[in-house]
Amino acid sequence: MSPDHVSRRRFLRGLGVATTLGLAGCAESPKEDGDPLTPDRTTQTPIGGENAPIEELDGTDSSRFTEVYRAVRDSVVQIRVRTASGGTGTGTGFVYDDSHLVTNEHVVANARDLFVRYRTTGWREATVEGTDIYSDLAVLGVDERPDVAAPLPLLSRDPPIGTEVVAIGNPYELSGTVSSGIVSGVDRTLSAPNNFSIADTIQTDAPVNPGNSGGPLVDLEGRVVGVISAGGGDNIGLAISAPLTRQVVPALIETGSYDHPYLGVGLENVTPAIAAANDLAEASGVYVGRVVDGGPSAGVLQGSTGEESVDGRLVPVGGDIITHLAGEPIPTRARLSSVLALETESGEPTDLRIIRDGSAETVTVEIGTRPPV
Repeated sequence: MSPDHVSRRRFLRGLGVATTLGLAGCAESPKEDGDPLTPDRTTQTPIGGENAPIEELDGTDSSRFTEVYRAVRDSVVQIRVRTASGGTGTGTGFVYDDSHLVTNEHVVANARDLFVRYRTTGWREATVEGTDIYSDLAVLGVDERPDVAAPLPLLSRDPPIGTEVVAIGNPYELSGTVSSGIVSGVDRTLSAPNNFSIADTIQTDAPVNPGNSGGPLVDLEGRVVGVISAGGGDNIGLAISAPLTRQVVPALIETGSYDHPYLGVGLENVTPAIAAANDLAEASGVYVGRVVDGGPSAGVLQGSTGEESVDGRLVPVGGDIITHLAGEPIPTRARLSSVLALETESGEPTDLRIIRDGSAETVTVEIGTRPPV
């Protein structure tokens, strides 16, 4: 066993382990002549073989980023997809357990044929075991995982803002690429179908590009902070948080799907104008503009009853203001989405602290399940 592999095993054992953004990968490409999933002879050579980069050959430990890259790289895979329409797409994934990989739903959507490549192997077939469009997560089934490709640990809580992180993946099919940055924000949201959002996403300034989708964003101890999902200009990338991934992936492995908690309301942040029109002491909380007929909150929460003019602009009035959910303070919509996703379960009763007609009260809603796409 090489010193590099020994160092990597020790590193992981020490861890207890044996919105105008675009999707960060898997744009469909036109079908090429011949088999679009058959790489040429150069790409068949396992990374780390005769064409290995200099840093892999000389064994020099030049930085903390080098150390974490070497510890994690064998657990990151390159993904190639042939779609039903005959086009191809690419992305990234990483090892979750002995027989499963994690990637993005949008990487493998409409896949007819699916192949993955570890750093030390050629291309191998994989299967889609489960997908969830509301979290942009997917689980792939694989056989014969290389011994050096250890499962990566996922954080159980969002990291502090300012945490140094690296993104490892395959942008533009440039395999084994690493970029660095920090956690720029937490409790962000990404757009999802049916006017829903993906909660508790992690913002980073680590550069991510097409092909990075589904790859790990890790801290300098090699722990997954999030699953890279979207990136764009202005040094903003977004990743599905590790805590949300920890909730969704086991269900995808067991049943192929995941039930997202659902309140059945239309919400907006309390702005100064909404606060003024509704006689609130401060502009904080989430305003209930609409309650879905027949939804979990019907008959419990109250939506807008009218509008008033504030500085020449009509704003809604009469709706409930949510200030706490499941005992957690709710200053913004993004925070409500995160608490709903991580602290509640479909079918379970949950308390909400609200302000209605100027008075605070507590109501109980039985959490529902998001409707299918």
